[in-house]
Amino acid sequence: MASTSTGNNGGHSKIKTVVVLVQENRSFDHILGWMKSLNPEIDGVTGSESNPMSTADPNSNRIQFGDRSANTDPDPGHAVQDIYEQIFGEPWSESSAANKLPPTMQGFVQNAAKQPPKNGDEELPPRTEAVMNGFRPDRVPVYAELVKEFAVCDSWFASVPAATQPNRLYVHSATSYGMTNNDTGKLVGGLPQKTIFDSLDENGFSFGIYYQTLPITLFYRNLRKLKYIDNFHPFDSFKKHCKEGKLQNYVVIEPRYFDLLSNPANDDHPPHDVGEGQKLVKEVYEALRSSPQWKEILFVITYDEHGGFYDHVPTPVEGVPSPDDIVGPDPFKFKFDRLGVRVPAIIISPWIEPGKEKLPEPAKLREVGAQEQAKLSEFQEELVQMAATLNGDHKKSIYPNKLVENMTALDAIKYIEDAFNTFLDECNKAKQSGVDGSQIVECADKNKSTPPNSKNFFQKLLSCIVCDP
Repeated sequence: MASTSTGNNGGHSKIKTVVVLVQENRSFDHILGWMKSLNPEIDGVTGSESNPMSTADPNSNRIQFGDRSANTDPDPGHAVQDIYEQIFGEPWSESSAANKLPPTMQGFVQNAAKQPPKNGDEELPPRTEAVMNGFRPDRVPVYAELVKEFAVCDSWFASVPAATQPNRLYVHSATSYGMTNNDTGKLVGGLPQKTIFDSLDENGFSFGIYYQTLPITLFYRNLRKLKYIDNFHPFDSFKKHCKEGKLQNYVVIEPRYFDLLSNPANDDHPPHDVGEGQKLVKEVYEALRSSPQWKEILFVITYDEHGGFYDHVPTPVEGVPSPDDIVGPDPFKFKFDRLGVRVPAIIISPWIEPGKEKLPEPAKLREVGAQEQAKLSEFQEELVQMAATLNGDHKKSIYPNKLVENMTALDAIKYIEDAFNTFLDECNKAKQSGVDGSQIVECADKNKSTPPNSKNFFQKLLSCIVCDP
C-alpha cells in the first residue's frame, strides 16, 4: 500500500485509509436530530420545532416535529422545485432565482401535502407527518452508539439542493457537471469530469470500490476504463481484505439499492428498512475494527441528500462558490451557488476516541417485507439503463423505456448482475489481449452477427468494441 502524502509540517499522516459510505435520502434531524438527548452539544431537535400547513396563512395549523419515524412510503418530494419550497417556504417559479429569500426551513409540510399518493393509494400515512418525524436513538442503535463514541458533523449539508445523482456525483468529483436532476441520458453515457479516483491513480495511491449490486460510481465515465476494472470488488471481498490488511488508501462502500425478500436493500432510501442500513453500518464498522489497519483508518458515514425530510438548520444560501462555473439547464438555470439541506455525517477513527469493538444488534423497523415485485424507482431505472449500456442492450429497440417499464426489483437485480458480469468479462479479456488501459470496452448488440474474418480485435470478442473515453 502506498504511503500517505506528507503535510506542510513534513510529518506523515496517521490516516492512510479513508473509507466512505454514502446512504440515501435522509436529513440530519430525521436520523440524528434526537441524538441531542445523548449529547446536548449536537445541534439536534428538542420537540419545539414545527412547520405550518400553509406558509401563506399566519394562522395555519402547525405540525410539531416528533420521534415516531418508522417506515416512509412513498418517499417525500426532493426534486429541485420541492427543495426550494421546503427551504424558502414558497413554491418555486421562474422568477425565484432573482428573489433573495431567507431560508426559513418552513415549507416541508406545505410541500409534502402537495405530493400525489403512491399509485393512488390514499390509505398510506400522510407524508406531512412523515417529514416531521425522526428516529429515537433506540430505533437506530448503531448510530446511537457511534454518536456516543465518535464525532458527529452537525453542519454537513448536501452539495446541491437537488436529487440523488447530482449529489452523488459531487461526492467523488466535487461537481455534478451541471446536472440538477437525474438526467438519465447523461448518467448512462457517463459523466466526463475528473474524479478523486483519477487523482489518486495519478499520484500513486490505491482505491477500491466494494459493490453489492451495480456500482453507481460507473456513472463517472472515466471509471469504465480498463485500467480501473480491477478496482471493483464484490462486497463479499470487503471483510477478507479487512482481515488481511489489504484495504486501499480510498475505499468506497456501495450499499444495496434493490429490495428483495432474500436480500433486502440497505441504502436507507424510503421505503427501504432503515434497520437494514443499520446492519450494514455495523458490518462495515466491525470489519474495520478487526483489521490490522484499524489504527490508520478514517471511516466517514454520510447521506447524499435529505430526501424531503425536515431539518431545522437553515441551509447556506450565500458564499458558496461554483465548482466549475457551469450553469444548470432550464428551467432552473441553477448556478450551484447554494447548498442543499443538512444531512447526517459521522466520522469514525481510533484517533477520535477508542470506541467499542462491537455495536448493538439493530432491529427490523419495517413491518412489511421487501417489495421485490414493486415498480422500479427512477433511480433504480437509471441503474438498469446503465447496465444496458455496459452489456450492449442500449442498442436494441427496447432501450430505454421498454426495457424497464414492466420490470420489478427482482427482475432488475438479475438483469444488472448478468449485464455487469458480461462487462467485466469483456474487460478482462481485453486486458489479457494487451488493449491499452485508457480505453473503454463498449459491448455491441449481441443479436447482430459479426463477420468471423474481421481483423478488428473486439469484433472477435463477443461483439465488443473499444471506444475513446
